[in-house]
Amino acid sequence: MARTLTKSELAEAIKLARLKHGLSWAHIAESIGKDRAWTVAALLGQHPLSADEARIVAELLELDSEAVTVLQLTPYRGSGQAVASDPTIYRFHEALSVYGPAIKELINEEFGDGIMSAINFRLSVQRRPDPQGDRVVVTFDGKFLDYAWQHAEQEDRP
Repeated sequence: MARTLTKSELAEAIKLARLKHGLSWAHIAESIGKDRAWTVAALLGQHPLSADEARIVAELLELDSEAVTVLQLTPYRGSGQAVASDPTIYRFHEALSVYGPAIKELINEEFGDGIMSAINFRLSVQRRPDPQGDRVVVTFDGKFLDYAWQHAEQEDRP
């Protein structure tokens, strides 16, 4: 049986192919009609692409048919190292370690007992000029999901 390409191996191949072909993430996203941040996450293995989207990406990056199939697989999201050592990713971990409890408290105060969805979610990354050095603006935009606790017998009712 032949060895199968993994999502993480494909992500590395995609990063190399993108540079080789001189394509921006924005161009790839526009080509499949998706948001730039979503597209990058998908091509790094965190979302499945449709068959058509996978074919378009494969054509742009000159990837083979196995890559088209792997791009369509449902991933194990968030998998990888417990705490990534890459400085950018680590700083997000650090920021959420410091500010996560405060964010949770503010969400609960504003919305009630619940969470911000990472499934029904938007993400944007922007540059904001600043006289003391340009700023990175990251926006997490998730739907609020309240905790709705029910007794077991209530779940069986139509």
